[in-house]
Amino acid sequence: MLEKIIKMSDDELVDIFQKIDKVEANNSEKILNAFLENNICETDFHSTNGYGYNDIGRDKIERVFASVFKAEASLVRSQLISGTHALTTCLFALLRPGDTLLSISGKPYDTLDSVIGFNNNNSSLMAFNINYEQIDLIENDFNYLQVKRRLSRKDVKLVTIQRSKGYSTRESLDINKIEKIVKLIRSVNEEVIIMVDNCYCELVTTREPIEVGVDICVGSLIKNLGGAIASNGGYIVGKLNLVELCAERLNVPGQGLEVGPSMGQNASILKGLYFSPMIVANALKTSIYTAYLFEKLGYKVSPKYNESRADIVQNIIFNDEKKLVEYVRLIQANSKIDSHAMIIPSDMPGYEDKIVMASGSFTQGSSIELSCDGPLRSPYIAYQQGGISYQYGKIIVTRAIQFLLKKN
Repeated sequence: MLEKIIKMSDDELVDIFQKIDKVEANNSEKILNAFLENNICETDFHSTNGYGYNDIGRDKIERVFASVFKAEASLVRSQLISGTHALTTCLFALLRPGDTLLSISGKPYDTLDSVIGFNNNNSSLMAFNINYEQIDLIENDFNYLQVKRRLSRKDVKLVTIQRSKGYSTRESLDINKIEKIVKLIRSVNEEVIIMVDNCYCELVTTREPIEVGVDICVGSLIKNLGGAIASNGGYIVGKLNLVELCAERLNVPGQGLEVGPSMGQNASILKGLYFSPMIVANALKTSIYTAYLFEKLGYKVSPKYNESRADIVQNIIFNDEKKLVEYVRLIQANSKIDSHAMIIPSDMPGYEDKIVMASGSFTQGSSIELSCDGPLRSPYIAYQQGGISYQYGKIIVTRAIQFLLKKN
């Protein structure tokens, strides 16, 4: 049965893949133009250490990212160790004691629990007397009426939106919904800062959040924009005055963007960005192929193979703890690195539930390389993302499903 479904996929996915190829072409031109506009040279690959004064390559990288996002400025540093770190840097840079942070996409990703203070962490925003409120989504869209009512009081400092679903069961938020809510926010409050967590969503479509009126946008370089080449780092893009505050929070007040050694990372960051449209396209095709196979086998998936996508994440709903763990183990067993490792659900920093995680990647924790993970909680969802090459992704996913069917 599986062999028949695989053969059917070759024909049924052609039109969908062609649409992805068009987006890849558009984003490739956009990134190439950013390289040309900013005169990237071989000498920009040179490294600095120590304080990182006069790092021309680092400064050019930040101009390239600003060009790609159509932003005033960017902060792109290997010193940002994760997407969570970049988000934390941004929140602590822009909020002050007594300010209110409002999430309008529901509860943020689990790793922000300690950052916000849900678990009474002494280093959290709440510990610094920063207030937190949230408005949940309604049927995978913003609660426009409640957002309008809350912001009309003019006492919220920063609105945050998480585009990707995280470990939730909701859908990810596409750029059209972001544009609609930004227009609503601006109709009632011109001053509030709008921040977007863009992790997993970069280059999935042809527009990014800054282009639809968002003030500041944050992400990781071991996801989409690192192109599986950048070995670490994160980015913050947006209005110059906000980016400067973030740089001063990351580094030191009074120096900000002027310091921070590149430590040999310039070439890999630039290479990763250059290849990222192709890598994101491959990751999308891998996710769609995965959704197609599981859907035809009777499993519930989100999004469905033929639905539009806002990010590279594919949910497979197992409703069974053993099947979730087994599938994640099978992805690891067919991965290029550490295929021999036995995956065991365990506690991880920043998560309340035990997590089962496969990441047979060249870079530890790289989500743009084919990875699969999920919390051990009902309805036992596998969150699969990435795929450097569609052909590799297709082989790995096919093998994992074949073994899963044999065992069950």
